[in-house]
Amino acid sequence: METPVNKLIHETSPYLLQHANNPVQWYAWNDESLNEAKKSGKLIVISIGYAACHWCHVMEHESFENEEVAEVMNTHFINIKVDREERPDVDQAYMNAVQIMTGSGGWPMNVIALPDGRPVWGGTYFKKDQWIKSLNQVANLYKTDPDTLYEYANKLEAGLKQMQLIPENESEQDFSKNDFKPILKKWKTRFDLEYGGDRRAPKFVIPSNFEFLLRYATQKNDTDLFDYVQHSLTKISFGGIYDHVEGGFSRYAVDDIWHVPHFEKMLYDNGQLMSLYSNAYASTNNSWFKELILQSLNFIENKLTNKTTGAFYASLDADSLNKDHQLEEGAFYVWSIGELKGHLKEDFNVFSSYYNINPFGKWEHDKYVLIRTKTDEEVALQFDMPLETLQQKKKNWLKILNEKREVRDKPRLDDKQITSWNALMLNGYVNAYKKLSQEKHLKTAIKNAHFIADNLIQKNGSLHHSYKGNSSKINGYLEDYALVIEAFLNLYEVSLDKKWLELSHSLIEYSIHHFYDPEQMLFYFTSNEDAPLITRNMEYNDNVIPSSNSVMGKNLFKLSKYFEESRYLDMAYGMLKKIDGQIASYPQGYSNWMELKMNFTHPYFEIVVVGENAFQIIQELNKLYLPNILIDGAVKEDNRPLTKNRYIQGKTLIYACINGSCQLPVTTIPDLLGIIQAFNKT
Repeated sequence: METPVNKLIHETSPYLLQHANNPVQWYAWNDESLNEAKKSGKLIVISIGYAACHWCHVMEHESFENEEVAEVMNTHFINIKVDREERPDVDQAYMNAVQIMTGSGGWPMNVIALPDGRPVWGGTYFKKDQWIKSLNQVANLYKTDPDTLYEYANKLEAGLKQMQLIPENESEQDFSKNDFKPILKKWKTRFDLEYGGDRRAPKFVIPSNFEFLLRYATQKNDTDLFDYVQHSLTKISFGGIYDHVEGGFSRYAVDDIWHVPHFEKMLYDNGQLMSLYSNAYASTNNSWFKELILQSLNFIENKLTNKTTGAFYASLDADSLNKDHQLEEGAFYVWSIGELKGHLKEDFNVFSSYYNINPFGKWEHDKYVLIRTKTDEEVALQFDMPLETLQQKKKNWLKILNEKREVRDKPRLDDKQITSWNALMLNGYVNAYKKLSQEKHLKTAIKNAHFIADNLIQKNGSLHHSYKGNSSKINGYLEDYALVIEAFLNLYEVSLDKKWLELSHSLIEYSIHHFYDPEQMLFYFTSNEDAPLITRNMEYNDNVIPSSNSVMGKNLFKLSKYFEESRYLDMAYGMLKKIDGQIASYPQGYSNWMELKMNFTHPYFEIVVVGENAFQIIQELNKLYLPNILIDGAVKEDNRPLTKNRYIQGKTLIYACINGSCQLPVTTIPDLLGIIQAFNKT
């Protein structure tokens, strides 16, 4: 009898390779594995996770490394391992199924499907005995009464297709400024006014939520809402979810005070949070926000960047080896009092007050996660110490702790490069450059943009989804197109390099031809050139990453201005009209859509700077928080729609336009701000 072979050894995904030595006969998701299931007539186990996932590691150790479990799985099933970051389409399709079956979802996600791939049973993490029992029960039912499973699969398939039908918006009314007031009134009932964010545990940072709230508060001069956003961002960054030693944010906090993180660090969170905190810094001039941006970008440079290509890596694991050489969640990041006293000596007393090495900051097993509750000024006053002295001490503490931590076993790195996540981090660098004006951030952004353009855009104009080992074999998803276009447009606004504008234009055209459904007036997540799954999904709920459709709607809006393309504007309007009826039911899940809605309902400016000093003015303009503008410009005569006939030799003029209708040009930023503020009040 042929010995079962684990075929993951031939993969490049770090997550799949983590399972390559399991006794389970794993396949990757591909035509070979799916055809093998159909040919054999066996049920399929589809197990989905990602490299930084703590509970994925737990289930691997308890079940997939176990010979007894492997015997059951290899005998009765074709077993397919899926990296959800490589195949978000597969993850999304089966996550919808698990949510219908169980009412919730998460990772690891484990599904049993018929040989044709249609799901019949599923859930998330299972203990070993529970997993074996469930496998045997479903396998026995398939052997004795397969019709029951096929009947269930038919009903579930119908339910999955029903999920993709978005109710028609029956309102005949156009969008209105007044639409936002009742929505925000409902949303505010969920605000945690003490610790920030929403009242819940665990607590996720949803950057698009804060981006919208900050924009609305600024444009509407809502000081209470503005204070809530700034308070939230301070509490989040003071919490243990932020790595005070090295910089960077973990994915979420397991409690309701942002203290104890789920220690994995994901590129997509950090990219968005750099953009968010850059905007927050511009709107407040809070020096702590600047400090965390610089510290975090230093972390990205040192730990999540390919120095040769400029590409960004995907994540760092939640787990690392402890002193007993066992994988333990958070082992790399936490401290005991004994360690801290030994490292910091006479400074321990001040340090312990600053970072709460006390009952408030205690986690478990006598370990502490650093968390702040006071500003530098408050701590300096408490110890009757000059502020400069405290801040120098803080630099010394973090230098010492960083050096001590670097000799520990480090979290595993997932070094694949995901196109959409690279775009989010590229955007983060561009926004940091806008607000802090540090040239190195722009150089990093441009290097990464060239990596995407040179390695991830194919000859036919399509995108790859990921890159590893100098190759990619997965077609891009809508999120890749939407987020790359957004990042390239943002890069264009600081560089005025037409390459990025033109690439955005070609990518949006490719997306329309291969993803857009004119009947639904939305974009599918997968291209019409990809193999079909159990359903072809449309992603439209904003989550930890804004939905690909909402980002695409905003891209279409901006590109309609740059290219005087009314078709794009009509498409953006139609997308918003399709979704608008859903927003009031759950505002937090549509915050990026609400930004698009503000574009249509409130003043939105095309700011055009033309003349030899255009770059200097644009750089100064970008330091400000002006969420309702796009920027174009030229240093000489230029015949593009927004710059045509606006160059006058010897002058640098600033034009403020709304829907192509321009005010008289001005020559200074204060004059421009006067125009913007006057319109914002209307």
